[in-house]
Amino acid sequence: MTRHGTLDRVMAPPWLGILDDTIRACAAHDRSDLAERLLRRRARLLEPGRRVVVFGGAGQGKSQLVNALINAPVCAVGDDITTVVPAVVRHADEPTAAVVTGDARPALSGAVERAAAPIESVSAQANRLALVRDDVQHCEIGLPRTLLGAGLVLIDAPAVGDAHDSRTGRAMSVLADADAVLLVTDATAVLTALELDLLSQIHRLCPTVLVVVTKIDIVPRWRQVAEADRRALAEAGLPTTVVPVSSALRLAAARTEDHALNAESGFADLITQLRQHVLTDPVAVTSKAAAATSKLAVEQLIEPLRAEFDTVAATTDTAALADWHAAGRRVEQLQREAARWQTQLSDDVADLMADVEYDLRDRTRRVLREVDDYFEVADPAKVWDEFEDWMRAALTEIAEVNSDWLLERFEWIAARIARTVVPDAERLPSTLLRDLSAEHASALRKPNIEKFTPVQKMFVGLRGSYSGLLMSGLATTLAGLPLINPISLGAGAAFGARSVFEERGARLKRRQAIAKTSAQRHVDDFFLSYGKETKDAMRVIHRALRDRFAEVAQELREAATESAREIKRDLDAGAALRNGRAAEVRRGLEQLVALRGRIDALHVPKGLTA
Repeated sequence: MTRHGTLDRVMAPPWLGILDDTIRACAAHDRSDLAERLLRRRARLLEPGRRVVVFGGAGQGKSQLVNALINAPVCAVGDDITTVVPAVVRHADEPTAAVVTGDARPALSGAVERAAAPIESVSAQANRLALVRDDVQHCEIGLPRTLLGAGLVLIDAPAVGDAHDSRTGRAMSVLADADAVLLVTDATAVLTALELDLLSQIHRLCPTVLVVVTKIDIVPRWRQVAEADRRALAEAGLPTTVVPVSSALRLAAARTEDHALNAESGFADLITQLRQHVLTDPVAVTSKAAAATSKLAVEQLIEPLRAEFDTVAATTDTAALADWHAAGRRVEQLQREAARWQTQLSDDVADLMADVEYDLRDRTRRVLREVDDYFEVADPAKVWDEFEDWMRAALTEIAEVNSDWLLERFEWIAARIARTVVPDAERLPSTLLRDLSAEHASALRKPNIEKFTPVQKMFVGLRGSYSGLLMSGLATTLAGLPLINPISLGAGAAFGARSVFEERGARLKRRQAIAKTSAQRHVDDFFLSYGKETKDAMRVIHRALRDRFAEVAQELREAATESAREIKRDLDAGAALRNGRAAEVRRGLEQLVALRGRIDALHVPKGLTA
């Protein structure tokens, strides 16, 4: 057994030992997911035949390319058909086809089921079934073809779409098992940024890559597009060969056995490239694929270890001592923050005082505007009692609304300072302003309103009648009439009535002006007295908030001081543990870096890089 095991080790390719060491490293670093993925990759690499994944976006001609390569319509194609699950095409002595369902992981290989299907419709059947079932893995197709018999396994991968598309996830999972990749893009446009990004990711997963430009039969300027693709690949630093082809010409040439048309299709060059890069030295292709897979896994192991090492190194004795000093600085910072939040509190209260005063002034001015509008038409002598009740109610409402708003703003200020500066502070009781009363709105003094008595009306009417009688009588004497006649008497009566009417209107305007002035004086008195009481209340609440926050800030400073003491007590004990962990992580990093060096030094024959 020992002799046989030694022989196996001698005969085993170098990449197998490196891959096994990588799997053991994944298990040692508790990355069972990576180890399982590498075990699957190991099993794939040991299988006969090299897996070439045909990859690309929807509508680029992937499936038709596979059909043209093997000269058989095994992959579903059409304008309304998109590959959903992979189609695996390998060599078989007799044509066979099956839909594979279940869990395809190696650990659960017994759960896989294969259902036979017609070879010409197996791909379409698998795609339809995948739309209603989640356990459809892929479809398998076996054909007696020389290219496949040489060791080539073609895989038509699902189309790449949006990052959230489930097909994209399936396509990327297929790439994980690829030995070589054909990235398919049509000749209607140059390589997009998404395709270049995909190529960059593919090169990390699988270094053997070819770019196949399809549909050159329908694009007259396909040579310019292919050349632009080569320039874009060169600028991106991607060493990839570009092969223009036409699947339609290839299939037509196969039907008519037209060798010239087949050469024009570009497939002869594509098959040559596949033989050169994949089939000529499959061991080198396998070695490159194993090296890329191992390197990705090792990098995923190194990154968290390096981050942990940096963290541990940053918390050595010096770092722990810095933490202790930082705790002391935290105490000083809390002291500085105390001055900062006190300034903030003062600024907030000053802003609030200005806002409250403006609100009070705005509301009282609106009341005065209503008073002006009211006494433009109303007679104070008739409606004063009703107006007094309205004025009292309006000013009372102003006092209540203003005080409620003041309370809400103070509660908001307290919550903001407690949340940003003193997180453990409690909210103060919001009852300090509830005693603000509306007594200032209950002492509206009735102005001295001048009344227009009947006696005054009689004297005003006589004065106006005399003037009218005299002017009309003098005018009628010119016509030979006496001074007192019916015309002069009528004119006197009319002038007297007009004098009474004008005097009554003038006295109404004076009463309305007096009422407005009285209301203005009363509102100003309310503004002054209530504003003074509001400012006094704000000062009381300001002092209460300041004292409460100062108390909590003192408690925080004491807690920070005690925390600094605890850090100092734990400093010596923690230093030994950190140093031990740092040494352990360093050894792990050194082993992984050495393994990565072996991967980079893995021998790959020249001329096999695409």
